Amino acid sequence: MGRSVLLQLARDSIQEVLQAQNSIDKQTLLDEHPLLRQAVKTTTNLYINNELRGSYENNNRLSLADAIIIGAKKAAFEDSAFAPLSASEYLYCEIELILDTPQGIISEKDPAILS
Repeated sequence: MGRSVLLQLARDSIQEVLQAQNSIDKQTLLDEHPLLRQAVKTTTNLYINNELRGSYENNNRLSLADAIIIGAKKAAFEDSAFAPLSASEYLYCEIELILDTPQGIISEKDPAILS
């Protein structure tokens, strides 16, 4: 089973920084998935070996797409409790997205690329 659009977007966001290139076609994503335009409060957590490795929580003024893109990058590279994520750590990190929707909390986790 493939990873969800949301988790793939989080992974792609981190890869953009590690590869120093813009690879996300946000307009195409928004056209294909209109729900990404909605404002949703999100939390992005990164884990390595089940230990927290970075976290970022945004407010709900951002679109879901922007919240995931910004949240993944900030959790990976700007959490003051941790050094920026390295490329080798990225391969071993799990990504958790927590969405605070009007219908309730939705949480999904993407396993590490390498385990």
